Amino acid sequence: MMDYRALEALVAVLECRGFERAAQRLNVSQSAVSQRIRQLEFRLGQPVLLRTSPPRLTDLGQRLTNHLQQVQQLEQGLLLPQESAESVKIRLAVNADTLDTWLAPALLRCDDYVQMDFDFVVEDQDVGLKRMRNGEVMACICATAAPVNGGLSQPLGVMRYRALASPEFILRHQLKRSQKAIAQLPCLIFSGDDRLQHRFLQSVSPEQAEPQRTHQCPSSGGFVRMALAGIGYGMIPQVQVAEHIKSGELRDVVPGYHLDVPLYWHYWQTESLLLKSLRSAVVAEAKKILLPAGK
Repeated sequence: MMDYRALEALVAVLECRGFERAAQRLNVSQSAVSQRIRQLEFRLGQPVLLRTSPPRLTDLGQRLTNHLQQVQQLEQGLLLPQESAESVKIRLAVNADTLDTWLAPALLRCDDYVQMDFDFVVEDQDVGLKRMRNGEVMACICATAAPVNGGLSQPLGVMRYRALASPEFILRHQLKRSQKAIAQLPCLIFSGDDRLQHRFLQSVSPEQAEPQRTHQCPSSGGFVRMALAGIGYGMIPQVQVAEHIKSGELRDVVPGYHLDVPLYWHYWQTESLLLKSLRSAVVAEAKKILLPAGK
């Protein structure tokens, strides 16, 4: 019989990035959290957690946290709406551009959103699925099509990115005359996992597809403000800055270039009725905002 209190302690340590804050979340002592995990490892005969800083799951630990996510969704699915008086915590991994543009109205589309307490884990769209694989989230929006073991995925549409900069930046670097040295110019990146600029350079400057100067800005809104200020150029969702493009405040670094990034909703096969309702709302809103694949 699986000890679900121990599994909850394991997830808490992972999400809180340590034993002390995990104990605070669970309202128990730090030694109690540690003991639950040690007892679980003793019963299984192998470690489930690497005591690094922050702690990391072993392969077995990942399988166990995936199992807990699916059990929790099954439990939610067994409850009728009138039986579930308490709100349900919904932890989602999502890319920053989706969170900044179209996710909020998508959540409002869901009739059951008042029952949900959302906890967003912001990751780059190319790596967000690792949170799902680790069993840390109930669902995920990312650019990876293939689902994790025990999961499914549904296409949402395409987020179109354009390489944009302020008119002052384009004039200062004489980009209208030549784009040969574009890899030498300061560009904006969201994080170390952000590869959109590399893909852009691979298309326009294949001999040098690695940006030489970068400004790392882990804020979608801040990213746009940096571009508007002329600090660097960046790959920005067209839907996010449509008004700035229309007004001429942002212009294409390479006219006519765009990069289409497909997005997918990932969910567990044991999806609860509540999560199914949320998925339907997200898919419906995505059809309104995102471009269809292949357009």
